[in-house]
Amino acid sequence: MKSGNALLSSYGTTIFEVMSRLSEEHGAINLGQGFPDDRGPADVLQTAADALLTGWNQYPSMMGTPDLRQALAGHARRFYGLDVDWKTETMVTSGATEALTACLLGLIDPGDEVVLFQPMYDSYLPIVRLAGGVPRFVSLKAPDWSFSRADLEAAFSPRTKLVLINDPLNPAAKVFGREELELIAEYVQRFDALAVCDEVYEHIVFDGRRHIPLMTLPGMRDRCLKIGSAGKTFSLTGWKVGYVTAPPHLLQPVAKAHQFLTFTTPPNLQAAVAYGLGKEEGYFTALAGGLQAKRDRLSAGLRSAGFDVLPGAGTYFVVADISRFGFDGDDQAFCRWLVAEAKVAAIPVSAFFVENAPTTVVRFCFSKKDEVLDEAIARLRKRFATQ
Repeated sequence: MKSGNALLSSYGTTIFEVMSRLSEEHGAINLGQGFPDDRGPADVLQTAADALLTGWNQYPSMMGTPDLRQALAGHARRFYGLDVDWKTETMVTSGATEALTACLLGLIDPGDEVVLFQPMYDSYLPIVRLAGGVPRFVSLKAPDWSFSRADLEAAFSPRTKLVLINDPLNPAAKVFGREELELIAEYVQRFDALAVCDEVYEHIVFDGRRHIPLMTLPGMRDRCLKIGSAGKTFSLTGWKVGYVTAPPHLLQPVAKAHQFLTFTTPPNLQAAVAYGLGKEEGYFTALAGGLQAKRDRLSAGLRSAGFDVLPGAGTYFVVADISRFGFDGDDQAFCRWLVAEAKVAAIPVSAFFVENAPTTVVRFCFSKKDEVLDEAIARLRKRFATQ
């Protein structure tokens, strides 16, 4: 019997699924997969419920409801000073991963080179390869996950079609600084390339930082596609509402890919997200502030258990180095051992690399209730008390 797609079949079960299964098997606290364990904003939930019961429940526009697309344009102006035409420069998708897939399928021709920063979210590489793209990797280096001009020089070429950047960066809790973004922008323009910007954690940055969309830098407005996520902004990851902001000449081919993927997104959820994007400034400040406090809580607990915690500037995650434990094995073996021995699940950061992976850093998720974090810390302290 003939087999399935060879490229997709070559990928195993995701590390998130593997660690979640092990977590269930061992009765562990799962600090691996990144999702909050609260219900999200009550008023946003109520808006979705009301819209479901009293609103339109048939196909909305393929591009998204006018209310949500207008809210996206208003959000771009309010937070980043971007003047966005909602009719021609916004599109709603069924999650940020679908937005990413539509962008890559809509823009890449077979043989085009795509620059990827690793560690990277696990869906990036399969989608690039499905589109026929040729990956070129820039390896970010711990502890601050930095890169150099030489790194970009080695990755970019006349065949570069686009660069895919995740900022804030999920696997490593990094927020790119202006100088780093300016360097990326320099290379994008020098090689006449495009930039697909996965910015789902745009409102989850800490310590007084401000997220800087690559799209706002000089010369980048017409080269960037900005991806956002209601799941992260409103702690409602199961809703799978994403969106793309891009100039018309780039959004058009992406929309053609989108129409053959999911076509549209539940209208009641779009109504609720439109409402949410208009919430007062205090909501967004409290979102970042609350998660920063959880970052600090878990980081302090990890240090008290003996981990070396790396700087974390945003997202739901902290990364810790395990070298001092003298563990006989790499980060993947350590995470399997940890879930069985300490009953706490983490994710090995090497899973987010294709090449040149570090083998001594693991990632923990802190977007959980304080009592969950405290119990995880207590378990880790107990297990490592004699180390």
